[in-house]
Formats: sequence, structure tokens, C-alpha cells
Amino acid sequence: MGVNDDMIGIAIAGTGFGQKVHIPGFQAHPQTEVVAVYHRDINKAKAIAESHNIAHASDSLTDIVALPEVQAVSISTPPFLHYEMAKTALQAGKHLLLEKPTTLNAVEAKELYQLAKEKGVIATVDFEFRFVPGWQLFAELLSEDYVGKLRLIKIDWLGSSRADTSRPWNWYSDQEKGGGALGSLGSHAFDYIHWLFGPVRRLNAHLTTAIPTRVDPVSGESKPVNTDDNCILTLELADGTPCQLSISAVVHAPRTHWVEVYGDRGTLIVGSENQKDYIHGFRVWGSQVGKPLTEIEIPNRLIFPNNYADGRISAFMRVVDQWVQGIDHNQEIIPSLREGIYSQLLMDLSHESHQKASWVDVPSLEEFLRN
Repeated sequence: MGVNDDMIGIAIAGTGFGQKVHIPGFQAHPQTEVVAVYHRDINKAKAIAESHNIAHASDSLTDIVALPEVQAVSISTPPFLHYEMAKTALQAGKHLLLEKPTTLNAVEAKELYQLAKEKGVIATVDFEFRFVPGWQLFAELLSEDYVGKLRLIKIDWLGSSRADTSRPWNWYSDQEKGGGALGSLGSHAFDYIHWLFGPVRRLNAHLTTAIPTRVDPVSGESKPVNTDDNCILTLELADGTPCQLSISAVVHAPRTHWVEVYGDRGTLIVGSENQKDYIHGFRVWGSQVGKPLTEIEIPNRLIFPNNYADGRISAFMRVVDQWVQGIDHNQEIIPSLREGIYSQLLMDLSHESHQKASWVDVPSLEEFLRN
């Protein structure tokens, strides 16, 4: 348990994002201690454990969750591994932090949610935007009815992470492994739409692939990409508001992430031009009808207490804070796997809409959980 009995022993599974964000985040948090690391290659597991001063390394997640000093597991592996790994952790009665997209489909996500409830453990999904200062101000202004009755929502999330055609083929290029821009970015967007504006009644999705082949790093051959790198979505919210969402991972856009909300009383915008870091750099603008659009300062109470060079760590630390509080008080938190189910449900229905080339209805989360 370490010196302090309040410390929560964490096992890390997933060592890409895990090494960049999860390990430093947990090591910096006053109440978490990374006690074990999993990698399918034991030598890599040992090397990571050694370089980060972590006690245990293993190529078996089953062995890791059996360690008494592991109270919680953090999973940031590619999406196709989430379901089985999360199940292993939950069945062992460990608390869970899971990266998005939650699973490969909403049925798997629902099963994990029910298992977490059954085991009485606290599970969360890393939906960081709920914890970013500019977004928190934006959410407060919306709840204070700054824009009045909603008329239109317009969201652009335009990145260049996969714009380079020489970037090799990997799991992101494979539909069956949960790859694609909808999975990596849409999963966040669906969560924050639900958080900020409520449920969705129906949606229409058009998914395309701008870069149809990439080089397989193993064979050196050109290999087909069957995942989306552009997504154009139209949502109709439960209250009737139209929402237009454009997502791309292959464009060089000056404004990377921009959310515009128009109502009968005013306009609110949260946006960032930061190409390098998708957490830092968000600013908020607003105007009431007839007044010029002006920047609204983010209050100090919302600002990150510490800034990390990698902004994702700053937001991740707040996710961990919330999770730790849930574990301390044994209370389900938001976001939990329940929010993960809803995001995943909207992704599943987007794929269905694209295949059918038509609108699809979205059941309420309650309805989906009942069936």
C-alpha cells in the first residue's frame, strides 16, 4: 500500500498514451501510486517499469489484477482490447479508468457498466473536455441561459494528426480494431454534446476516407485503410435543436476545434487554434443580440492549478481527481461507464446511418439500458 494508507495503487495497461499521459499524471497525483505496468512484451514491460520506478511489470493482466496492492486499473490500449481488459479488471473487483472509445460497440459498454455496478467499483472514462477550463466556463454560461433558446449548434474539430500520407498503417486504419476519426474524436464530441446540450433524438452520418491506403510497417506493402478520417454528422437534439458536426484527422485547418452555439438571446463560442495540444489554448467568446462578440475571461477558479507541457496531463489529472473522490466516497461519478455507453451508442448509430445512407433514431439511454 505504500506509506500512506489513503494511496490508491494503480496498474497501467497501455503504454503509448499511458506513458505520455497516464503514468506522469498518476505519479504527480497526491493520492495515486503506480505500482504495476502491463505490456504484452515482458521486456518492454520491465523497461517501462524500470524507467518510471514502478515495482511490478508483467505480460499478464490477470497476474497484475491479482496483486493485492493494485486497487485500480487504468487502460489506454487500442479500442479493440478495451472490453476484455476492462472485464478482467472489473471481475477482479478493481476500480477502472478507461480511455475512449469505451469499447467496440454499445452492447459491450453496457455489459462493463453493469459489471462495475455489480462489483461495487468506481469506473470512469477519460472524457477530458469536461475538465478543461474554457469548456467549464462555456458549460456554466450555457446553464445560466446566456444564449437563451437554442437555435443552432455548429462544431468543427479539424486536425492534421493523420494528414501525412507516409504515416504508416496501424490499428487506427482498421475498422475491426476500433480505428478511425469517429472513434478517436467523435467519441469525445458525442460525450460533450450530451453533457452540454442533452440527449440526441436522431442523427445522420457520412463517413469518408481521404487517404485510402497506407504502408504496412511490417511488410512494406501498401495496405487498404477501411476507417474514416472525415466525418460529417447532423444531429437533431431531443429538444429539436439542429447540430452540425464536422470532424477530420487529415486537414491543416487554422481553427482546430470550434464550437458555436446560437440562441434567441445570444451567441457563445469555445475554440482553440492550438495545433500542437488539443487541451491547452481554448478561449471563450460571447455576445448578446446586437452586441459585438467579445472574449470572456476564464475565471481563476477554473484554471488548471499546474500546467504540464503536455496539456493532456493537466486535464487527465482532473479526471483522476474526480475518480479518486468517487473511490474515497464509494460513489458513482460522472463521467462513468454510463456516459461511455451513450457516446458508444451514438458512434454505433453513426456507422449504421452511414451504411444505410439515411437518418437513424437514437433511443434514450434509459431505454437502451433496459433492453
